[in-house]
Amino acid sequence: MSTEQLSYELLAEVGEGSFGRVYKAREIGGKQRLLAVKKLNFRLDSAGAGIPPFMIREVALLKKMGYFSHPNIVKGTAKHSKETVYNNTKMETHQTKKWLLDASAVPLDSTLDLTLVLEYIDQDLSTYLSKVPAPGLSRGSVKDVMQQLLRGLDFLHTNLVLHRDLKPENILVSSRGEIKIADFGLARIHTFNIALTPGVVTLWYRAPEVLLNSVYMSSVDMWSAGCIFAELFLLRPLFKGFTEVQQLQKIFEVIGLPSEEEWPQDSPISYSESWGSPGSCVQLLPNLDQDENDLLSKCLVFNPGRRISAAKALAHHFFVKH
Repeated sequence: MSTEQLSYELLAEVGEGSFGRVYKAREIGGKQRLLAVKKLNFRLDSAGAGIPPFMIREVALLKKMGYFSHPNIVKGTAKHSKETVYNNTKMETHQTKKWLLDASAVPLDSTLDLTLVLEYIDQDLSTYLSKVPAPGLSRGSVKDVMQQLLRGLDFLHTNLVLHRDLKPENILVSSRGEIKIADFGLARIHTFNIALTPGVVTLWYRAPEVLLNSVYMSSVDMWSAGCIFAELFLLRPLFKGFTEVQQLQKIFEVIGLPSEEEWPQDSPISYSESWGSPGSCVQLLPNLDQDENDLLSKCLVFNPGRRISAAKALAHHFFVKH
């Protein structure tokens, strides 16, 4: 076990979720790096179990991704067995159980405190886009963001990792313009005959096959990437439904209603022409040039088997043209 001690000062709370909070912190000593510290609390049951499976997956996947250190995937920090935390009002030193490479777990009475320490990135893509002045992002900026996002996705998919919750809030943008995919709480390693959860991906970025409770694969991330691609032009979500049915209707308003033959046979939801107008839309968004529209339309294909992969998207003329 490592005896390395990681000390950091909590600077500010930057987010709050169902299980805990996220802080901006600065390393004390060493490189004095800015860090993102996730502090989560779980109640232990009588059997001593408390950490939800999604969190175990997130830490395991961060560990797996850390071996490769891809520039477009958020990184975890070095391993540690003790942490000293300064929060400007008191100092707490915990002897921690070394759980996985990027985490520490501290049992306290009937609860378990779990801490993940990651590199800190200035803002997420949602915040970044909210600050873009009129008339919007330049074509060069759109290309740069998408190219980095797709490189990260290609890396994940090559390693059989499905992110399953790709959205602007889970894409980080550094002050140097680096794009990093973050938040692996819903990510899974894809294996043959894997049991996949139907309710994954935030609604506005959810692929039709997920909305239809059908079998899905890595192409769900490419649908989400297509939604994000459109959002880089629009500066707002492309499909903004508030129920799964409404989300499907909004999708079909843009891409057209697929044929009954294309409807997934394993879906419990029946095909009906009342979903929308049959046929496909050639120009998905106004004001896009031919290459932009072609790449977007290849990402937002109803049939997941015909949706473009991240690797093929990176070779698209949109990226290779001068």
